[in-house]
Amino acid sequence: MSVTPTPVTAALAGIFSGLTWPVIWPFVTGTEVSATLWLVLATIGLVAVPAHAFVVGFQRAEAPGARSLDVALLARVGAWLASGVVTALLVAAVRVSA
Repeated sequence: MSVTPTPVTAALAGIFSGLTWPVIWPFVTGTEVSATLWLVLATIGLVAVPAHAFVVGFQRAEAPGARSLDVALLARVGAWLASGVVTALLVAAVRVSA
């Protein structure tokens, strides 16, 4: 299965992370070792893997020149961050009002 990262897939990954992270967060807080382990595993599973798959992609792209930026990658990262933050804020607002 080949997924081509686009701003839409990046936004969907951000929405996924923004929806799942606030739900998982109460279960991974604490000072015991198991909470730290679950925090690391949740971060990898809910943030890093979706971000890598749908923002960066698994296929090797041509590197931009020495003095240029990968504008498409920056747009995807911006879409991922913006959608994740907005979704997390909406989830927090709904949880506070309920």
